[in-house]
Amino acid sequence: MNFLQFYIWGAWLLTIGAWWFQTRHWSGTSFGAIFSTMGIASLFMPSIAGIIADKWINAERLYGILQICGAVVLFCVPFVHDPELMFWVMLLNMVFYMPTIALAITVAYNALKNEGHDVVTVYPPIRVWGTIGFIAATWTVSLMHFETSPLQFRIAAAASLLLGLYAFTLPKCPPKLDAAHSVSLADRLGLTSFVLFKNKNMAVFLIFAMLLGAALQLTNAYGDTFLHDFNKIAPYKDMAPLDWHTFFASLNWHSFSDLATRLAVAHPAIIISISQFSETAFILTIPFFLKRFGIKAVMTMSMLAWVLRFGLFGLGNPGGGLWMIVLSCIIYGMAFDFFNISGSLFVESQADPKIRASAQGLFMFMTNGVGAVLGSLIAGWAIDTFFTDHTCNDTVAVCKDWPGIWMAFAGYALIMALLFVPLFKHKHVREEQRLPRQAHGEV
Repeated sequence: MNFLQFYIWGAWLLTIGAWWFQTRHWSGTSFGAIFSTMGIASLFMPSIAGIIADKWINAERLYGILQICGAVVLFCVPFVHDPELMFWVMLLNMVFYMPTIALAITVAYNALKNEGHDVVTVYPPIRVWGTIGFIAATWTVSLMHFETSPLQFRIAAAASLLLGLYAFTLPKCPPKLDAAHSVSLADRLGLTSFVLFKNKNMAVFLIFAMLLGAALQLTNAYGDTFLHDFNKIAPYKDMAPLDWHTFFASLNWHSFSDLATRLAVAHPAIIISISQFSETAFILTIPFFLKRFGIKAVMTMSMLAWVLRFGLFGLGNPGGGLWMIVLSCIIYGMAFDFFNISGSLFVESQADPKIRASAQGLFMFMTNGVGAVLGSLIAGWAIDTFFTDHTCNDTVAVCKDWPGIWMAFAGYALIMALLFVPLFKHKHVREEQRLPRQAHGEV
């Protein structure tokens, strides 16, 4: 399930920017609107889907229905030739896809708990397969030379259809709330997960999760097209994509540097996919870091990692500065996992089991909803307004000030870290300290 869930996203998420700017030559502002569709959908769909799964229908069945509907929409994307129509098509696609992220977590947590497993320990190695799926999709699209082609959406559609059918074989995850006996208005409306905002620390946590969600959209939206733009300047101009014969013929120490540069310019999605390889490693460290240092330290590490992620992109290039781009991709694993996966586990630990699906929907609402909308729209506007030369021809020249863009993003992440440390006052109790206290009746 996790493999296919993120294979769908990986088939187009990193490369839609290359298709948008390199093939369609549409504007950054309209691209920001397109990338905001996942945020707009996340404003309401994960919560609605969580409510439905908590009250009326098995989560795995709802999950399958949404994936099949998403497959139909993705199949239609190549027929779209207008950026305004593309906005509505991608919004519909995101309406179906975004709630499946939270539902996949709900189905997984339910299955693990029913078997008596500790989700903090057992879930991260399972979630790794999602990252592997994302990598597999990115490499498939890149090596088939679909990075600037709408056919990337057809690959995603096929995976979505397969997962939708497979979902009906997943372990049953029935509703936990009794809709017929709900007594409060909030319960009837499915707003019970918002009770988490009553806790000051939880409210602060969710607000900063939203701000980190904005950072995630920035790197997803612009990383691939940033590297594609190097193909317009010397000494990287007009580097042709590699075929399999050239690739294997280049695998020797004497030409390794040239091969790496060519990969970065002609197949940037492969270089960017180092970020997902890094994810697989950092996911496995989450149980250790969460239990030893707690959510506050882990989230702070994530914010500082985002500073390095963006800063190294701003300083790097596919030649002598390629190591900085590669290091940025490695750091991404910590930046993403330490707020996304750890945040989901933290929300699971704080929420009442009766609202578990709604609580995960709320987390998605804040990160992939509000955060994504703000990040996409504001970044798209800022890049067009302050970092783009509208007098140049973007088909033959680099019209965006990429170093300035990435440094501005790095400054944003640094401000987040400086504010989070004093505002979030959650106190972590390590496992070895908790057990003696529980033995004496302390809570």
